[in-house]
Amino acid sequence: MKLKKIKPLDNGYLESIGFGWHTDLDGSRYISNELVSITQDEAEAFYEATNELYDMYVAAAEYVINNDLFHELGIPFNLVDTIKASWENDVHWHIYGRFDLAGGVDGKPIKLIEFNADTPTSLFETAIIQWAMLKFNNLDEAAQFNDVYEALVENFKRLVTLQEDTSAFDEYYEGWKILFSSIAGSVEDENTTRLLESAARDAGFECDFAFASEVSFDDENGIFWNEQNWEYWFKLIPWEMIAIDESDLALIIKNIIKNQKAIILNPAYTLLFQSKGIMKILWDLYPNHPLLLESSFEPLKGKKQVKKPFLAREGANVSIINSDGSIEIQNDGEYASGKFLYQEFADFAKDENGDSYQAGMFFAFEGCALGFRKGKDIIDNYSKFVGHIIE
Repeated sequence: MKLKKIKPLDNGYLESIGFGWHTDLDGSRYISNELVSITQDEAEAFYEATNELYDMYVAAAEYVINNDLFHELGIPFNLVDTIKASWENDVHWHIYGRFDLAGGVDGKPIKLIEFNADTPTSLFETAIIQWAMLKFNNLDEAAQFNDVYEALVENFKRLVTLQEDTSAFDEYYEGWKILFSSIAGSVEDENTTRLLESAARDAGFECDFAFASEVSFDDENGIFWNEQNWEYWFKLIPWEMIAIDESDLALIIKNIIKNQKAIILNPAYTLLFQSKGIMKILWDLYPNHPLLLESSFEPLKGKKQVKKPFLAREGANVSIINSDGSIEIQNDGEYASGKFLYQEFADFAKDENGDSYQAGMFFAFEGCALGFRKGKDIIDNYSKFVGHIIE
């Protein structure tokens, strides 16, 4: 793996473009002062891998729905009908997600770690910050696989055209509006959501932003804010959080979708993709596929493996277990009581200090942007964002 040291973006500049989460709680910089150097062929391999993986996820989700395996994936019961309704109608379009991958830059094959399909982070970093890293260092700004913003614009248009070709957007668009929401108190969530709002506006939609607590929901009439009815609502709020913490809202949303009063983005079926449990389904459907790691609901025998909760974030409650069953490392967290997946261990690319590099590939109708996170063997909320350059 090749790394290129660069001059870091100063905090004042980052704040001037809306990036306020540049410093971690321990005082260290969140944006690494380096780029991962990749070849055009490596970029193309990431692109092809994510496109193939997405098709596999669609087949796996269809299998889960047809065989009523929601409980096996840890899906809250009060979202099952909503998931089915969103899956059955093409108007519930998946706007974007992010695949986490091992390999691809170190001579090792690309392997799926997981798919953050519902509320993926690092969008702002991937779309804007790593482009700015090149510009600030007088490097070729086009020398990246980074079309995520343009891909988002096109995918918002597909909410209207419902097909790859978006040229008919203006012909079919009838003034529908998208309200974008995050939970108050998180600058990262708010500015990520506002970036998505900007893409939807550039696509041609009327848009606005409101914190989730300011929005009103009605079973029969839909979603309201600022005395307006909104045909689309994008929420940077995990579906499982709505199901568990806001069960009344989950029921209202179910009825809103049933009564065709609004469309929720990302759709509820993305929770099937988000659940780590679906990787066991993938392994059952595509055994020994070169992009997959062996995955099971039970510990793997005689193999080094990773134990991780179905529905968790930022490396919480993840353990690395040696082939003899001893625990090499584990993280604490709030997900200890949930269901767990056992996944074959895959080495991340490492630098001379032993830090691990995990590739993140954004997907919006197709693979559209690459970025990296640097951390220890378990990538957690103290990992650093690393840009890339194609050389």
